[in-house]
Amino acid sequence: MAGFVLCWTGLITPPIALALGLLFGFAFKHPFPTQTRVATKYLLQGSVVGLGFGMNLHEVLVAGRSGFLYTALGIGFALALGLSLGRTLKVNPSASILISTGTAICGGSAIAAVAPIINADHEETAVSLGTIFILNSIALFVFPPLGWALHMTQQQFGLWAALAIHDTSSVVGAASHYGALALTIGTTVKLTRALWIVPVSIGWALAKHSKTKIQWPWFILFFCIAAVANTYLPADAHAWQFLSKLGRLGLTATLFLIGSGISLATVKEVGPRPMLQGVLLWIVVATTSLWLIKIGWIAL
Repeated sequence: MAGFVLCWTGLITPPIALALGLLFGFAFKHPFPTQTRVATKYLLQGSVVGLGFGMNLHEVLVAGRSGFLYTALGIGFALALGLSLGRTLKVNPSASILISTGTAICGGSAIAAVAPIINADHEETAVSLGTIFILNSIALFVFPPLGWALHMTQQQFGLWAALAIHDTSSVVGAASHYGALALTIGTTVKLTRALWIVPVSIGWALAKHSKTKIQWPWFILFFCIAAVANTYLPADAHAWQFLSKLGRLGLTATLFLIGSGISLATVKEVGPRPMLQGVLLWIVVATTSLWLIKIGWIAL
């Protein structure tokens, strides 16, 4: 509780918040795991909406429009490669679908949307979420130093983070650590990517002959409304600045909650094969997108 409250003070950065959460998760048994997962989901969505109050709509539209094609091609590539790796490594088919979809679109949100459609059980879903969350934690620490070492511009890093990091929370966390422009681009392109939850979910529903109701990511619409308010209602600038700051603090708290949900039991539960599938897929997606960005084939 103390660590969660500390995240709202602005005294610690997102990577430190995640580190504190991981320390808690590995040192203690989480007293409220189910409640924390629910709180994490809604706090993340609310924080993303809050960040929208600090963004200019014109920048959002440019980044979203430019990133659409890259996102479509990247999702198709990641899904095809992930499913192929899953078959090669003999990963449970449902877990393989969830890991591939989570990597291709937006991590835990995509897994939560697709799991009931393909009738994945609790264990398969938990293994997939564990794989994605562990890799998310690594990305938050690894990506900013790599970006600096490779002399990436903020535009390049924001785009790379959106294309190569699984969860929106870690994309925003890494991009905010890199710079304001990286944050705008990373958040917008990632949210454009998150919209693909719907067509991909429909695709899996048709493939599996499922009639499960598909979840629409409404928080993305509210993010756009927030950007509209910040762009066209300058008279309320102080209110928008407050809400934007609240969003950044909420994101920091979200990362603490995510870290606190990862434990030795989570790592053991994932097992070697799903983790290997997730790691190999992530490495290929991250290095391929990085190379294409560096040579100028992917740019905003």
